[in-house]
Amino acid sequence: MKKEELKPLALAWQDVVKAETEKISEKKISLRQDPDAVYREAYQEVASMVEARMATFERYTMVVDAFESKGGDPDLVKDFRTYRDSILFNETALASPRAIFLAILNWATRRDGGIAVLKDIGIVLLAFLALLAVARTVGAAARKWIGRVPTISKLLETFLVGVVFWLVLTMGLLLVLAGLGVNIAPIFAMIGGASFILAFALQDTLGNLASGLMIMINQPFDEGDYVQVGGVGGTVKSVSIVATTVATPDNQVIVIPNKNVWGNVITNVTASTTRRVDLVFGISYEDSIPEALEVMNRVVSNHPSILSDPEPVIRVHQLSESSVNFICRPWVKTEDYWAVYWDLTHQMKEAFDEAGISMPYPQRDVHIKNRTGARS
Repeated sequence: MKKEELKPLALAWQDVVKAETEKISEKKISLRQDPDAVYREAYQEVASMVEARMATFERYTMVVDAFESKGGDPDLVKDFRTYRDSILFNETALASPRAIFLAILNWATRRDGGIAVLKDIGIVLLAFLALLAVARTVGAAARKWIGRVPTISKLLETFLVGVVFWLVLTMGLLLVLAGLGVNIAPIFAMIGGASFILAFALQDTLGNLASGLMIMINQPFDEGDYVQVGGVGGTVKSVSIVATTVATPDNQVIVIPNKNVWGNVITNVTASTTRRVDLVFGISYEDSIPEALEVMNRVVSNHPSILSDPEPVIRVHQLSESSVNFICRPWVKTEDYWAVYWDLTHQMKEAFDEAGISMPYPQRDVHIKNRTGARS
């Protein structure tokens, strides 16, 4: 309709609202003038009249909104809305507590009022429970399907399953709300508007989120790996979209923001199935190098956890100030690393003692000059 047509229509609806408001006012006045007529049915009759007028108010508001959207006189639009708001405000302010209570009670017991709202809430709750079951079933199916892909890590698998779960749950709830007649367009508009605000307010969190995605996609480590990152060494327990949880060897649980993980050097200690144990042993300059090599080779070859391929490397490494140092570098399975490290340290000391080979501690010769210049 054109602007010229909407103006008289708005005035007509204003007259209808005025007429219904006058009826309600006359009914209230009659109740106050005749105390004997004040009974529950009378208040319910007033409440019914107010509710009937609300439908008129809705139509009146729609016409005023249309008149404004077509470029109607702003002052006239303001007058229309002020008239409506003043009626609602005054009636609410002057209403007695009993009238307000009965109006609420009347609305709550109507099939198209409170009962309809309770029915919709019940439908939403039942739909939510059903959607939880569906989302879990779909998530389990997705986990089974994703698990067949050998290149996907446990971290990425957990993330993708979570995405599927929440996507099914969210889309299902939106469909249920749409089926109940709820306009879901404002929800998307609200999410779109809030995203800009959150982008500025949660810059660090978004940085952690992006880093978490990079970790899951590039797979520098997986759950159960022992890593050294950000000055922390421990076993990876879990990786969320914003943080990585690591348990240290002494069972401290440390949560590291993903931005600090991805932005630092990552050492994955358990990524390979085998590791080399690097040890250094020293003997005195008076001891026999061939005899020391024979003792070290014997100890290494007798250890059951040391691999024969690659072969251990035992060589004279350095002539230091107080000792002749040997490197001892056997290869072991990753899970046997520390056991072999400690065993060889223990066994090598005992084997040297049995062979009469000393492991010297640092020594330093001190020369003292007297006043005459002679050394002592």
